[in-house]
Amino acid sequence: METTYNPMELMITVAARNLEDGAMVVVGTGVPVAAAMLAQMTQSPNLTIMFEAGGIAPLLPTMPISVGDSRTTHKGLKATSMAEIMELCQAGVVDYCFLGGAQIDKYGNLNSTMIGDDYNKPKTRFPGSGGANDLASLCWRTMVVTPQNQKRFANKVDFITTPGFIEGGTSRVEAGLPANTGPYKVITDIGVYGYQEESKAMMLLSLHPGKTLEDVKANAEFDIIIPENYETTVEPSAEELRILREKVDPSGVIIGRG
Repeated sequence: METTYNPMELMITVAARNLEDGAMVVVGTGVPVAAAMLAQMTQSPNLTIMFEAGGIAPLLPTMPISVGDSRTTHKGLKATSMAEIMELCQAGVVDYCFLGGAQIDKYGNLNSTMIGDDYNKPKTRFPGSGGANDLASLCWRTMVVTPQNQKRFANKVDFITTPGFIEGGTSRVEAGLPANTGPYKVITDIGVYGYQEESKAMMLLSLHPGKTLEDVKANAEFDIIIPENYETTVEPSAEELRILREKVDPSGVIIGRG
């Protein structure tokens, strides 16, 4: 089988590999659910998938188009409510959540509210938080999957919809958010990033094949920490691509964006 792939397929595959067997993850539609489905069909058959609207541990027959889609409860353990999903996050049950946004800064703060310097008269208005603030505030680890460019990787987000490490260091805990929670990894079309232990600033973990450190630097307004030792991202295998294309997203609704 041909093993060429597009950037979206690479990002979904890398995200899926970060969901270990036995973990619990809250996902939305699109890339997050594609990654969760791929993980469940490969290395993590006991991954528990949860949806914000209330579906818990479904056996997804095909990709749902919304968090309230009936498929999100197909053969699941429970069809409950958003309130109970958030209670489970608050109780420390949920290992991972996936989020996105129009902007992200070096401390993992996300903006999905507006672009501009006047909240009442923004240049662009976005949908807002939904459950994003709750999920990133309460789940143990937050993963972001996004294309990387200077507009998205902003020196300072125009509005903090969803807190990351806020101002770095211990500021997240000092703000009253649970200890040991927060941003975990950012997966882009250039590389995979984590956060430095003490400063909580974004740091390169692995560089995708064919990409360079200049790509990393040119596609962010802020300086991303480049450690002496970083990895090269392992390319999607033929089997991962087969499952992604034939079982997860055969219509190419998500992977076709790449």
